[in-house]
Amino acid sequence: MEQTGKRALIAMSGGVDSSVAAFLMKERGFDVIGVTMKLYDNALIGEPEESGCCSLADTDDARAVCNRLGINYYVFDFSADFEKQVIERFARAYEEGRTPNPCIDCNRYLKFERLMRRARELDRDLVVTGHYARTEYDSASGRHLLLKSKDSSKDQTYVLFSLTQDQLAHSFFPLGDMTKEETRRIAEEQGFVNASKRDSQDICFVPDGDYAGFLKRYRGTEYPPGDFVDKDGNVLGRHKGIVGYTIGQRKGLGLALPAPMYVIRKDVAGNRVILGYNGDLMTKRFRAADCNWIAVEKPFDGMRVEAKIRYSQKVSPAVIHPLEDGCCEVEFDEPQRAPTPGQAAVFYDGDMVVGGGTIV
Repeated sequence: MEQTGKRALIAMSGGVDSSVAAFLMKERGFDVIGVTMKLYDNALIGEPEESGCCSLADTDDARAVCNRLGINYYVFDFSADFEKQVIERFARAYEEGRTPNPCIDCNRYLKFERLMRRARELDRDLVVTGHYARTEYDSASGRHLLLKSKDSSKDQTYVLFSLTQDQLAHSFFPLGDMTKEETRRIAEEQGFVNASKRDSQDICFVPDGDYAGFLKRYRGTEYPPGDFVDKDGNVLGRHKGIVGYTIGQRKGLGLALPAPMYVIRKDVAGNRVILGYNGDLMTKRFRAADCNWIAVEKPFDGMRVEAKIRYSQKVSPAVIHPLEDGCCEVEFDEPQRAPTPGQAAVFYDGDMVVGGGTIV
């Protein structure tokens, strides 16, 4: 970590990871404050106030940890920013036939933009989070690097690819060299109230995983049914609203078919969901837009990388062809299943994040 100062703001969700991050920074001699971002009212998502991420219970857990550590604690209301930059983008993407990753937008627009601005207002040198990732300054290239976590099973660099050079220079991830088991052990040793708290698995504002139901409540509208069709346009049945389906989906179609079929495309204008077979999902080439480059200012044409097109996927060899409009063409060595518009494509060179973009 390139230390420009010793004053850190810890983004605290109420979970064990950010709590241990706060402890570690204090142990390193930093002047630390803990901050929870209030991102939405639970009434917006149809949940009681005491449940879910950003709930009263999470705030109480974060405050209890800060009290135990003897550090100041604050709650900042960023709900207007969150609705504009995360929830609205999420809803619009689904309505336009894409499958978004709101955690990436939250990191991009809230944790490392809005919160970093607040940190500077408070004269804080670093924003610290409980992400499993590492940062490093490369004097040869003059660039701040983002590196995979030492614990590959917990690595979270996929959702951090949008960080800019300035943001990386003022961010730190103290759990990057640790395993989850080590994190929980420290929390237990320190007597943190959340030492055994389970990790959140769902999108925070859709805790039940029912994206279509959330969109109906949030927009106050019903999404009309339409046709399931095959690649030739033959009608196979009726869907329950186009926002309820994503590329690669097989389960939950509600159809009796002679062989397994998958969502291979969505025709938003015609309100049709196109079904095909598993082989129809395989492709070697796709385009990514809104690219952000970390390890390099811009990749050269034909640059070899390892790429992943969803969070839980392993990397696969690929070649990047940069374009003039901030996009790039990506060509895998071997066909990959269902590159999905709206999801991120992140490029690696070993442990180092080269950059990434949004699949279009």
